[in-house]
Amino acid sequence: MTAVTARAGRAGFLADAEPDDEVERLYTADLEGQGYVAHLTRVWAHSPEALAVLSYLLKRSTESAGLDQRQRAVLVAASAATLGDSYCSLAWGSRLAALAGDEAATSALTGADGSLSGAERVLARWARRVVGDPNGVTAEDVEELRQAGYDDAQVFSVTLFVALRLAFSTVNDALGAPPDAELVGRAPAAVRTAVTFGRPPAQGA
Repeated sequence: MTAVTARAGRAGFLADAEPDDEVERLYTADLEGQGYVAHLTRVWAHSPEALAVLSYLLKRSTESAGLDQRQRAVLVAASAATLGDSYCSLAWGSRLAALAGDEAATSALTGADGSLSGAERVLARWARRVVGDPNGVTAEDVEELRQAGYDDAQVFSVTLFVALRLAFSTVNDALGAPPDAELVGRAPAAVRTAVTFGRPPAQGA
């Protein structure tokens, strides 16, 4: 076991993944990129191949939908909050705050939407419908996306992106990955206040 692998902690409800080159690569990327090994990385270290495939599909759906960073952040924040996923809500709420301000972030997380643009409100509503009640989606809901400028191929890609993010969050939540203390510490106060749901942060937050 290398020094990097040895620094990893328990992955939520799971024991640590068996160390190998791929696990080492994941941990090293986290340490170099953010200074710590995230709990969700420890969970997904049990299948780096699955994480790579999911990441590729998310990238492709983002490109096909024509989503920019701010639109992605709106979709993920709204999706995660609807699911009750504190981890991704804190992470992507913080990203949205950095891109668009604290009020936009809290709007997406709480469902108020007042500080989002008209097109962003459409995306946020769509994310909440897909996560909250996909069988309740109507043709009128799809038409709202068309009116916002998305063609049918893009509607598919936006929906795929939300569904893939839902899968990612579900794995993390079901396997007990708590929001990292470092993530919580770096989140804006407004985002921390808005995230009143989901698993509590790891000790030290």
